[in-house]
Amino acid sequence: MAEFTTTKLNPESHLLLDQPLLRLPVELSRKNFKIAALHVEHDKKALLGPLKSTANDSLSRKRSTSETLESLDNMISRMKNLKRKMEGFHEEEKTIRRQTRQRLQHLHDLYQIPSLADVKYDEWSRLRLDRLMVDYLLRNGYGDSARALAKEKGIEDLVDVDVFVQCHKVEESLRRGSTQECLAWCSDHRELTRKTNNTLEFELRLQQFIELRRKGLLLEARQHAQRYITTNTETNTPEVHRAAGLLAYPPNTRIEPYRTMYSQSRWDFLSNLFVKTHHDLFALPERPLLHIALSAGLSALKTPSCHSKYASSSSNASSSTTTVCPICSTELNELARNLRHVQHNKSSVEHDPVVLPNGRVYGRDRLLEMSAKVGLEEGRIKDPTTSEVFDASQIRKVFIS
Repeated sequence: MAEFTTTKLNPESHLLLDQPLLRLPVELSRKNFKIAALHVEHDKKALLGPLKSTANDSLSRKRSTSETLESLDNMISRMKNLKRKMEGFHEEEKTIRRQTRQRLQHLHDLYQIPSLADVKYDEWSRLRLDRLMVDYLLRNGYGDSARALAKEKGIEDLVDVDVFVQCHKVEESLRRGSTQECLAWCSDHRELTRKTNNTLEFELRLQQFIELRRKGLLLEARQHAQRYITTNTETNTPEVHRAAGLLAYPPNTRIEPYRTMYSQSRWDFLSNLFVKTHHDLFALPERPLLHIALSAGLSALKTPSCHSKYASSSSNASSSTTTVCPICSTELNELARNLRHVQHNKSSVEHDPVVLPNGRVYGRDRLLEMSAKVGLEEGRIKDPTTSEVFDASQIRKVFIS
């Protein structure tokens, strides 16, 4: 029974890490539907007026037959363009639905695995690790490598390569000093970001104003401010006032906050703001999923003694023993140093625990065996961690309560 409890799989705990797997397709489907609805509404308004006017003019014979036919041809052409757009949205929706089915099946497979010791769990975990690696590569700009890995592992429907590739392109364009790509993205997603009171588009327009002022184009800068900056006075009052102050200070000023506003570091600020806005819009965590999984795993294995000065690791010269603890290994010890350790409600000790005068606890038989191996005389005990030597009569039996 104890072994079953230890190895029983709890699928719910695994799903905490896999929430973006299903949330992103839902957000993409919602975005696809809203944009399609906007196109339908826009073309509906553009067609109803001319259609009614053409019908009335035709009945009253205010237009010739050729003019009426030309008007109808224009409307038919516009409807054909709308149909092509709708077909594109439909194909995108079919792709999203296919990906959603594959992801649901992937998570359903987890619920069919009864035990952590099952070989199917190893296969499922390996597949998830592949997904986490693709996610990590995408977030760091290695789109081609991520796409190749996804194709090699056959997990194209379980990862979101195109979403991150588009995000990285816009991010890089901002770091190069261009706002056009990001403004186009804002235009496509304006209806989705408006409800969140996001300031990304305002900050981009402010950056355009700064660049005009930097080039000395004062008239163009004022016109730009009147069109895009002053209209946000109610929501971004301090920023609007600072923008007005830029007109009085040249690019080489040392007075704050204008010196910072002229700084090239604002492009990094805009790039980070776009990534945050993008991830919030599509319900994506800011940190790579691989980091989240690794942090959770390291914290679960870490104990208070893993980073003590007597920790038994290959990187610690004070230790005279080796350990199988992964946190004490050279590869993971530094990675886990700043992480918290979890509280363990259950602990396992040897059947014959004793305590040394320095307060360290070991199994009696193991302690005697190790002391004999290092050549100590009978009746002497050596602490395998601190290398201190004590008389055997100084050890005391430990009773676990």
